Amino acid sequence: MSDKKHYVTPSGMRKYQEELKHLKSVERPEVTNTVAWAASNGDRSENADYQYGKRRLRQIDSRIRFLLKRIESVEVIDPVTIKNDAVTFGATVTILTEDDKKVSYTIVGIDEGDLSKKRISYQSPLGNALLKGKEGDFITYQTPKGEQSVEIIKIQYLPVE
Repeated sequence: MSDKKHYVTPSGMRKYQEELKHLKSVERPEVTNTVAWAASNGDRSENADYQYGKRRLRQIDSRIRFLLKRIESVEVIDPVTIKNDAVTFGATVTILTEDDKKVSYTIVGIDEGDLSKKRISYQSPLGNALLKGKEGDFITYQTPKGEQSVEIIKIQYLPVE
């Protein structure tokens, strides 16, 4: 992972911290106990519980390392503190699509994107294209289906939960 800063909302940071705490205090100890029990059963070369447990421990440890590095490299930005008339990280942007549909998206961190909640990453094609846009601007961005255009109708800075 690079030393580049990643932006995250306060709720995104809480999710990182909660997952890290769960992995360290619940999941890893449970798997460690299972591995210790499986190891006490003798021959480890044909012991599926032992082999699966060791593999799961490596996965957990890898995820813990990832989360520690991610938490170290993030910059938490609370959208409600932003006073800007242009689109920046954390903005909730209402757009008008080419087929005249109004849709609102909140621009969030790379691990927070969730289309079912209308959250898109600031590094996604649409999220990146919207950055620095203002109300009334027409924005063009590239999609797998080709070039798309949208109009920015409204920009708000709301809490992200």
